[in-house]
Amino acid sequence: MSRFKSLRERALKAIERPPEHGPDLDLSEYRIEEPGYVKEEKLSDLPSSVLEKAASVGIDVEESEVSGTYFQVDYEVVRRAVVERLRKRGVVVMSIIEALRKYDWVKDYYWRAVQVDTDKYTAVAELYLRHGYFIYVPPVVKVEEPIQACLFVSCNNIAQPVHNIIIVDEGSELNLVTGCVTMANKGLHVGVSEFYVKRNAKLTFTMIHGWAPRFDVRPRAAVIVEEGGTFIGYYVNLQNVKSLQAEPKIVLHRNSTSYYTNIIIGKGRSMIDIGAVLIFEGEGSRGELTSRSIIDDESTVIMRGTLMAKAPRVRGHLECKGLLLSDKARGEAIPVLNSLSKEAELTHEAALGRISEEELLYLMSRGFDEEEATSLIVRGFIDVGISNLPEKVRPSVISALDLISKLARG
Repeated sequence: MSRFKSLRERALKAIERPPEHGPDLDLSEYRIEEPGYVKEEKLSDLPSSVLEKAASVGIDVEESEVSGTYFQVDYEVVRRAVVERLRKRGVVVMSIIEALRKYDWVKDYYWRAVQVDTDKYTAVAELYLRHGYFIYVPPVVKVEEPIQACLFVSCNNIAQPVHNIIIVDEGSELNLVTGCVTMANKGLHVGVSEFYVKRNAKLTFTMIHGWAPRFDVRPRAAVIVEEGGTFIGYYVNLQNVKSLQAEPKIVLHRNSTSYYTNIIIGKGRSMIDIGAVLIFEGEGSRGELTSRSIIDDESTVIMRGTLMAKAPRVRGHLECKGLLLSDKARGEAIPVLNSLSKEAELTHEAALGRISEEELLYLMSRGFDEEEATSLIVRGFIDVGISNLPEKVRPSVISALDLISKLARG
């Protein structure tokens, strides 16, 4: 039996398998249309309404500060490009469907980090694959200007199942900025992402989401960091969303490093279940997981974090903190430390609370009204992890955090 046939059979068996965490969904509520074409458009050819939405999640719509772009609207790839100097050095940006057809070796990375039968969402991504991006950086190539990717949903009631693979080869560096956003009121985004950070390579992955109050989001991601490699992940959720559930797994081999940060805002009746699993597979590896949540209205935010030490002389720290702004908001922190080595050092810190009245009154005594004071406190609370990001990536993240602080004050 061919590997692709085996993957399909495993997916078929898992198509009704509920997720381990988060609310289950009825996939029949969403339609999935045929895959679209791969085009060679300029971003400037897209409607201004699409460009404005994309810009709101950090996409450089003028492409003046990036070295490559992947842009997908629903099921159609409207742009995939990389600057000539990087193309000549072997950097690849294209649809995953194109990559699987063009490069036989890509099959070795397809469904290796993430298991196809994890749950119904990984299954639907295999059975109804509708593109997704493939990015490859060859050995000893440093991509200084970010490469950007945008996954855009424009139609109501559709599911967008995509599969992304990112490979940063030995001794290379990549800054990848992704923005996922919708103009639709209701829909489902299923994004499978597999990251491979090779020996002594470095990947910085910044993801900003801007969804809608009736939108469901189910990312499924895993990262494999080889010896001496570094993975920095930074995730920001900007908008009200019906439900969001994600728990990427990061596997660290010998002397590798990871810093992963979640910044979440819960508004309306959002149900958000988010976290990460950091697995210390190799000796001398180290990592940090940080989650900060602003929980407002009647929303629920569950912050999970797992550190698992399987090797000696590893260090890991986990931090989950939530700020509740409403009497009807609900927050939950679930830290898990699991060590199989007496030489591992794992620590955690978790806290849920409200804005201090004393702090609020102090700022108001300095001339700020209550909304302005709340915004300032929120902005300081979520200002974490930015120092781990490259200078050229920070402006879009800072803009996103500024927007969250404004949303928090109503």
